Amino acid sequence: MLQASKQWQWITCPNKNRLLLDLNDDMQLCTPYKLRQLTDSVFKNPRFSLEDAAFYEQVYNYLDGFELWSAAQICQISLNATAVKYHLKPVLSKSWFFEEYTGTEPSVEAIVKLISKAQTGDFLIVEHCPDASICLNLSETFKLDENLSLAQFEVIRILNNRVHPILNQQYQSQTA
Repeated sequence: MLQASKQWQWITCPNKNRLLLDLNDDMQLCTPYKLRQLTDSVFKNPRFSLEDAAFYEQVYNYLDGFELWSAAQICQISLNATAVKYHLKPVLSKSWFFEEYTGTEPSVEAIVKLISKAQTGDFLIVEHCPDASICLNLSETFKLDENLSLAQFEVIRILNNRVHPILNQQYQSQTA
């Protein structure tokens, strides 16, 4: 695991129009989040805070338990989730793209399935509220419908009745 450091710093890059995370002299993470999507806090205080570090490590350790991704992929997912949690402006709900979940088994994991008219994909719940959740796309691309899609690590807010639980046994059998 890439350990968080007090030297890490968020960079708002006008050339790329993206939020970057400077990890050290020769390594930066470029997030998919445009400057207009960011809260003012990241412009005023670009330090990777203790709160950022704690959330990053929490997500990293959670994802590591699934044994689905490499350490580098988990790091990338966790850092993007941290950017979303603390530095992205609120997003509007777009639940109409997704099928309602009618099952009886509640979702108890932060990795969930969302089903659109075009495909099924895995998402990470970054923030859960009583009515809706902010979900981070884990697929390379996710088609919402025939015209719209989400790139990897883009976020969408959906009503919680659209969240389909994952089957841990299915994931464990894929990694065995």
